[in-house]
Amino acid sequence: MPQDFYFLLLPGFSAIGFISAIEPLRVANRFRGGLYRWQVLSIEGGAVQASNGMSVNADGALQPLAKGATLLVVAGFEPLGSFSPTLQHWLRKLDHDGVVLGGIDTGTVVLAEAGLLDGHRVTLHWEALEAFKESYPQLQATQELFEVDRRRITSAGGTASIDLMLDLIAQAHGPELAIQVSEQFVLGRIRPRQDHQRMQIASRYGISNKKLVQVIGEMERNTEQPLNTLVLAESVQVTRRQLERLFRLYLHDTPSGFYLRLRLDKARQLLRQTGMSVLEVSIACGFESASYFTRCYRARFERCPREDRKARTASLSGA
Repeated sequence: MPQDFYFLLLPGFSAIGFISAIEPLRVANRFRGGLYRWQVLSIEGGAVQASNGMSVNADGALQPLAKGATLLVVAGFEPLGSFSPTLQHWLRKLDHDGVVLGGIDTGTVVLAEAGLLDGHRVTLHWEALEAFKESYPQLQATQELFEVDRRRITSAGGTASIDLMLDLIAQAHGPELAIQVSEQFVLGRIRPRQDHQRMQIASRYGISNKKLVQVIGEMERNTEQPLNTLVLAESVQVTRRQLERLFRLYLHDTPSGFYLRLRLDKARQLLRQTGMSVLEVSIACGFESASYFTRCYRARFERCPREDRKARTASLSGA
């Protein structure tokens, strides 16, 4: 029997995450016949607009699904914008009925809000990861491309949806078919789930110095309780002056200035993707006071935190 996939598209969903999940199923059918069937669902049963403005017609609404089917929730920048008790009840009923549940991009947030991810290893888009960890600290969120943990399937979105589907195809029908499908997309290789979502630090910043790469990694791992420059220098066995010289040479900045920008970028993500207060965000990003945080934020983004949050909300609502 064909395996059934359902895709619940929420307003503002990620089009590339959605298409990247469907296309491997289509190509697998091309090589082996009717292995897969899929339907598109929306909350009301009508067309849904993606974040890029493209609309996709739905085949149905929040309907019962067959046991053994897989439902993937596809979301975008505002995953909880359409969350409701009705949606929560439907998702929990599907879980009770034995449906495999999953999330693409920030669809993982919807499942977390519905209380359906406890005890499972999950992932989502890296940009939403810090906010997710703050909102759901009890959950085990990783930076993998995708996670398959019992009856929960989650993907970081984007082209990681291809990797997820290739993995599922390989599990169900063998690696040879997965390779055939992969080659149709002109992929150089099938990425395992452990691959990084983001470019490595060296590629991201265009640097090759190993000690500098190590220090930036330490900075990214320690934003809530920032390390001082001396501690960072000692961690890679250089003097403080040598570390400052490396930052000037490769990044045209000071260690403290670079570190501050990292923390402010994280703060902006938390402000835009969570309901945390300005004070809570400032603490989560290692600032001693909300007033100092606000001054630094304004200097970097030319808006205070509250103004930036309001502007972001207005742009997403089309106001």
